Amino acid sequence: MTTDTPARLLQLLSLLQTPREWPGGELAERLRVSRRTVRRDIERLRELGYPVQATMGADGGYRLVAGKAMPPLVLDDEEAVAIAVGLRAGAGHALEGVEEASVRALAKLEQVLPARLRRRVVMLQSATVPLTSGDGGLIAPETLTVIASAVAGVERLRFAYSARGGVESRRVVEPYRLVSSGQRWYLVAFDLDRGDWRTFRVDRLSEPFATGARFAPRELPEGGAVEFVRKALQWQRETYEFSVVFEATAEEVAARLPASVGVAEEGVVEGGGCRVRGVIGGPVEWLALRLALVGVEFRVEGPEGLVRCVRELGGRLGRAGGGGVGG
Repeated sequence: MTTDTPARLLQLLSLLQTPREWPGGELAERLRVSRRTVRRDIERLRELGYPVQATMGADGGYRLVAGKAMPPLVLDDEEAVAIAVGLRAGAGHALEGVEEASVRALAKLEQVLPARLRRRVVMLQSATVPLTSGDGGLIAPETLTVIASAVAGVERLRFAYSARGGVESRRVVEPYRLVSSGQRWYLVAFDLDRGDWRTFRVDRLSEPFATGARFAPRELPEGGAVEFVRKALQWQRETYEFSVVFEATAEEVAARLPASVGVAEEGVVEGGGCRVRGVIGGPVEWLALRLALVGVEFRVEGPEGLVRCVRELGGRLGRAGGGGVGG
C-alpha cells in the first residue's frame, strides 16, 4: 500500500495523464488504496488545478480533460526519453516551425533528466541519421540549451566563434534571443568587445558557457530580433567583385588566403606576382584586413570602396606604430 501521499498523488496523476477513462476500482487497485482514498486524492488534484472529470455509473470513472492552463506533466522513463530525443532532433537541425520555445522545453527537460536517462537519449540520437534538406549546419543540442538558458537567465555568455573566412575569435556577449530561419539558428546578442549588437550563426559557435554574471537587458534596435536577423542576412547577401595583385607566387598566396575568399592566378602579372579575383559579401573592412594578413605587398585594383578602405587601414596602422621603440 502506498502510504506516502505526495508519491501516491504523482502516481495517480501519471495514470490520469494517459488519454483514457479510469474506473475508480481500477485506480484503487493500481494504487493499492481504498476507493474513498482515490476520491480524496482526486479532490486534492483538483485543488492543485488539474481538471479531473468524473463520470457517473456503478463503478464511476475519472479522466483528465483540457483546462484553462497547462499543469505540470508527469512522465515515465520511456515518455521522457522519447520527448527529449524528438526535441533534440528538431532543435539540432533547425527544422521549419521549431522555434525557441522547443529549445527552452529541451533545456528544462534535460535539466531534470536522471543521468541514466540522459545517457539513453544521447545513445539513441547518436544511432540516428536524419534526412534533412538545406545547407544549415548541424548543431549540438547542448549548444542550444546552454544559449537558451543564458537568454532566459539574463546571463552573459562566453563562446568561441568562427566567422566568415575562418577567422577565429573568443566572444563575451549579452544574449538576447535565438532565431530560427528554418535552415539555421542565429543568436542575437550585444557583443561587449565590439560594443554593438551582432548576429551569430549558432553552427559556427562552440564551447558556449554561461558565466553566471547577470546583466540589465538592453533595448534592441527597432524591429525586434526577427527583423534584426532578416536585415543582417540581407546585408550579407550583397556581394561585390574584387581584384588584388600580390607580389608573391600563387602558391605562396594560396597557402595564406582561404580559397573561399578568392583564387590566385599565376603568370598573369609581370615580375612574378599573381592576381587574386573573387566575389564576396559582407564588409569591405573584413576583406581589407584579411588581405593584409597574407603578409606580402599587394595592390588593390578594385572596387573603389576596397581601395579606400585599404588606404584608411594602412593610415591607422601607420599612426598606431608611430610611437614604437626606435621611432
